[in-house]
Amino acid sequence: MFERFNQHIIKNFPFLLDSKLLIAVSGGVDSVVLTHLLSKLGVEIALAHVNFHLRGNESDQDEAFVSSLAKDLQIPFFIYKADTKAYAVKNKLSIQMAAREIRYDWFAILLKEKAYDYILIAHHLDDAIETFFINLSRSSGLEGLIGIPQKNDTIIRPLLPFTRDEIVLYANKNNKFWREDASNKSTKYLRNKIRHQLLPVLQDIHPEFRNAFLKSQSHLRESHALVKDYIVLVKQKIWEKRDDLIYISLKELAKLPNYKAVLYELLKVYNFTEWNDVYGLVRAQTGKQIFSNTHFLLKNRMFLVLGVNIKEAGVTKQELRQVADKFRIQNSEFRIIELPKEINPSTEKIGFKSETVNEIYFDKLKVILPLFVRKWKKGDYFYPLGMKGKKKLSNFFIDQKITRVEKEKIWLLCDADDRIIWIIGYRLDDRFKITNQTTDIIKIIPVK
Repeated sequence: MFERFNQHIIKNFPFLLDSKLLIAVSGGVDSVVLTHLLSKLGVEIALAHVNFHLRGNESDQDEAFVSSLAKDLQIPFFIYKADTKAYAVKNKLSIQMAAREIRYDWFAILLKEKAYDYILIAHHLDDAIETFFINLSRSSGLEGLIGIPQKNDTIIRPLLPFTRDEIVLYANKNNKFWREDASNKSTKYLRNKIRHQLLPVLQDIHPEFRNAFLKSQSHLRESHALVKDYIVLVKQKIWEKRDDLIYISLKELAKLPNYKAVLYELLKVYNFTEWNDVYGLVRAQTGKQIFSNTHFLLKNRMFLVLGVNIKEAGVTKQELRQVADKFRIQNSEFRIIELPKEINPSTEKIGFKSETVNEIYFDKLKVILPLFVRKWKKGDYFYPLGMKGKKKLSNFFIDQKITRVEKEKIWLLCDADDRIIWIIGYRLDDRFKITNQTTDIIKIIPVK
């Protein structure tokens, strides 16, 4: 197995050989074998372990085992102790989802703080097959069937071509010890039912099932790439952005052979779930609209109009759109005041040197009125004050060590072109700062 693994790394991940790597280690056979394989390659590695405190003494024993493994290999070891049950209750998540969020949020912070390049996860082929069937049962669409990605930004999964049987065989042959999680044998969870009841039957029916699965997923990924390319071409014909709204041409949509599939691909990122209602808007009367938890979709003559669902922002249209008046952000009120340049606010208040908290000044002529507030969404970016270039909000939150719970409480002040002016309470956007050429200033202060 080592030789296959070595060739796999050289062919698909040669950059790992010169990188600083963190390995997510639970203590199970998969992560232990991955650790030994990478150690044998001679690359720079460290171990990262989360104690979820879900299995009493066994959780503490897992932690002690991983600590001992790191000591034996003489490599750095990082530990995070989490109250997973409390986190799940607070964020209304299942235990599995809570553990996942805790794990990946900590990994992202750890990479940044300790200057490591990649986090390596020990998912293997059997994990990919189980995930396929879980997603299949949830009607997740093509994206859910293309498999666990081998590389996803800073996350690498180098064991995906290898089966669990191969991994266990390698561990036994090389006298590598590991911790066994008793819950993995329970069929209480869907993943375990697939692992222990479904996969053995498929393997018995088709001994080459796993190899066939790999080829099938490869074909699915190619099909998914074709769909993405097609949607890019279609979008150029039917999709038009006007200020903070998007107009989808029903005339152009009608020329397509499968408009429902196109609408699904275009709109799935906007959190719509009632797809029959979405498709029904095509032939609905003008004025009919539907809502996701973040956006609205409106039938307006020969267009579907997509926009941010300001009903969910906790404020009214009037408050959002009247710049000279108050607008409400959660339980705090802010007032927008237009000022002459002569007030010459200090650089400390403007925020050139550091983040401002509740009071900002910016150049009125650089924004497009009216202003509005909304929650942040995936893909948002801004230009942090005092820095060159843009930055994703997700990366800004990591740099500021803002937790998932805190992120959900953050509001953005945007202009009519949906450009972020201010991450409220954190940082102004550099594009709108006051300069020597500024002639009109907008000031935002809390209402006392």
